[in-house]
Amino acid sequence: MVCDRCKMVVRDALEQHGLTPLAVSLGEVELSGRLSDAQKSEIGTSLKKLGFEIIDDKKLRTAEKIKTLIISLVHQQETALKVKLSDFLASELKQDYSALSNLFSQQTGNTIERFHILQKIERAKELLQYDELNLAEIASELRYSDPSHFTRQFKKVTGVTPSEFKASQSARTPLNRL
Repeated sequence: MVCDRCKMVVRDALEQHGLTPLAVSLGEVELSGRLSDAQKSEIGTSLKKLGFEIIDDKKLRTAEKIKTLIISLVHQQETALKVKLSDFLASELKQDYSALSNLFSQQTGNTIERFHILQKIERAKELLQYDELNLAEIASELRYSDPSHFTRQFKKVTGVTPSEFKASQSARTPLNRL
């Protein structure tokens, strides 16, 4: 789940099945008890119609948690990350980063670093469309060492410079499709 609207839709779907979730957060739902296989199947079908899925596989669930942490970090954090991304993820998930990195690559076919970059570029597109910050401010907000590094990475990912993107107002990629 990527936004408040997504959380609301999932909460509503669960309530339609007679469940009262204790918490619905980015990528996770906390219920007071366990679901039977029949309930899980029924809710899974409802969620699938809404574009969501229940993830039971432990490895896939860990990969999704990594995605959720990165999405939250890039799109919702107001304060700068004080440690390296690898240390942050290892600390949050209480696992060795190299194991997390290998698991993520196996499950998604992408590296954690690449996923992080893609999220930063999507956030940059959003900030460019808002037209409230200049390139240096966007680079700083996304924790790039300097605006030229940001511009090079943006062009490498999108094929256009941030200025060209801003002029063309290209469509953004939904976060769940990265």
